[in-house]
Amino acid sequence: MGAFEHWVKEASNLVWGVPLIVLLVGTGLWLTIRLHGLQFTKLWHSLYLALIKRKEEGDHPGDITHFQALMTALSATVGTGNIAGVATAIAAGGPGALFWMWITGLVGMATKYAEAVLAVKFRVMDQEGTMSGGPMYYISRGLGWKWLGVLFAIFAAVAAFGIGNMVQSNSVADALEKSFHVPFWLTGVILVLATALVIIGGIKSIGRVTGVLVPVMIVFYMASALVIIFLHLDRLPEAFRLIFRHAFTPTAGIGGFAGAGVMLTIRMGVARGVFSNESGLGSSPIAAAAAQTKYPVTQALVSMTQTFIDTLVVCSMTGLVIILTGTWSSGQTGAELTSIAFTQGMNSRIGESIVAIGLALFAYSTILGWSYYGEKSIEFLLGERSIRPYRYLFCLFVGIGAVAKLELVWSLADVFNGLMAFPNLVGLLALTPIIVQETRSYFQNRS
Repeated sequence: MGAFEHWVKEASNLVWGVPLIVLLVGTGLWLTIRLHGLQFTKLWHSLYLALIKRKEEGDHPGDITHFQALMTALSATVGTGNIAGVATAIAAGGPGALFWMWITGLVGMATKYAEAVLAVKFRVMDQEGTMSGGPMYYISRGLGWKWLGVLFAIFAAVAAFGIGNMVQSNSVADALEKSFHVPFWLTGVILVLATALVIIGGIKSIGRVTGVLVPVMIVFYMASALVIIFLHLDRLPEAFRLIFRHAFTPTAGIGGFAGAGVMLTIRMGVARGVFSNESGLGSSPIAAAAAQTKYPVTQALVSMTQTFIDTLVVCSMTGLVIILTGTWSSGQTGAELTSIAFTQGMNSRIGESIVAIGLALFAYSTILGWSYYGEKSIEFLLGERSIRPYRYLFCLFVGIGAVAKLELVWSLADVFNGLMAFPNLVGLLALTPIIVQETRSYFQNRS
């Protein structure tokens, strides 16, 4: 490993260290307290708005429906973290890591809600007639700190080409080559064309596609996981016992599992939970700002279901399959562990194919969601004229990512993805009074 690669890896470990994890979870706890546990008291109403009602009555400003905004955000967060990230957490921290992922998701819902309130409140209409919003706007317009908004936009734009682009296309190419022997170059060509067909049309096109793709891929993956859970129903009580027990007590070494202390279990569960649902990183409010809505709180209620679906539902499916099949102690990790768990759980190679297809769909959807995040960040920095060149360049990098060796890109992507959180959390904490006031006013007028 060269000096630069070593420095980047050290920087990644530093950025994603304990201080950031504490800050992310601490912000979620703070917002939970200030909002009186809104993510618990309003959860069913939020799910109703997101999945049943879907659209406000009347003609309101915005580019896409509540549901499409939610699916666009979910497309970016339901990704490799739900398959590989969960497996990595359990392989390193034991079954108890899943409990700490749940805790991270529950407090993260308050963070996601707060981000969306500010995104809609401080959004603007650009010269193309589309909405633009997100941390760079609520930091610069809400706090008056444009330099910090610019910093966030730079971090997000770079992360979009790494964690939201090349890393994802590489994951797709690797999964399809291992399971179906599809050449890397062919996957690259297909992904470039599939991405271009969607993102060249902008957020309305992305919203239409993700509005169909994301529900289908989530249902496909969940149905497969539920089959395995049903086949191992007798082991379910023991699985939950392991999860709750080892969330607070060390996990002894067994098989290929080296053992884990409680602090490692907590750190792995929290870190992978945050990485999966992105609550506090500031990416998803960029999509929330495009929603057709009159009230910031309405879209915020919809947005917080994203973390619930991502972490409390999809991540739980992966985790339970790994624990129920006993493969968590096999010594494997990442997507390979999930693949082994599904294969063993179904007693068939079909399980391996399901994980490969799921990984490909999740990663492709992440590319679509992150293309929009990067676009709005570039627009904030360089203006509307930069949008079309950016879209073509983004598609080109999808192809490069499919065929390139990406060890350095992975580390760089981690660094910039984590750096996004710092300016965003400053904005959330400083603008908490506005979040609380918007929430109070909305519910008082409907009581």
